[in-house]
Amino acid sequence: MSLKKIVFATGNPNKLKEINAAIKSFKIVGLKDLGINEEIPETGITLKENALQKAKYVYDKTGLNCFSDDTGLEIEALNNKPGVYSARYAGADCSAENNMQKVLKELYSIRNRKAKFKTVIALILNGKEFFFEGAVNGTVLKEKKGIGGFGYDPIFKAEGYKETFAEMSIGLKNKISHRGLAVKKLVAFLEAL
Repeated sequence: MSLKKIVFATGNPNKLKEINAAIKSFKIVGLKDLGINEEIPETGITLKENALQKAKYVYDKTGLNCFSDDTGLEIEALNNKPGVYSARYAGADCSAENNMQKVLKELYSIRNRKAKFKTVIALILNGKEFFFEGAVNGTVLKEKKGIGGFGYDPIFKAEGYKETFAEMSIGLKNKISHRGLAVKKLVAFLEAL
């Protein structure tokens, strides 16, 4: 099967940029490219449920092969919060900055700063569902560092690295990050078709 184009069910330009930097073998289009501007519901209680919900929404609407992801930051000392609620941890209309500040405030006097970033990708290909996961262990810093990336990147440092995701080049981040690892599995699967 030859696959030239696939839809990434996201309206997030940062995610689209990261994915396009990681995938060279076929064209990735985002929701805005298809004229889909509405907010896609995320009512699942797991990353997998949310990823599949978004992919199904786009597949049902367009009939096009597509994938979606959901990502969560799990902080050990906060009972793995924010987890599935990472994007809206500080409230329904919050910004990434609001979310980071809430996490930093909650961890202010806590020494255990172990965390894990997880991504689940749901792919719908000719009506069939496939899943790919990536995870990276690390720590949450006491303050933001770096100006790149998005989301919690300025406060997350992956195990074995001195810089935050926000300080890394997009190439390095794609190589080691939770999303990068899940995308590698997705690409390997698609290229093997």
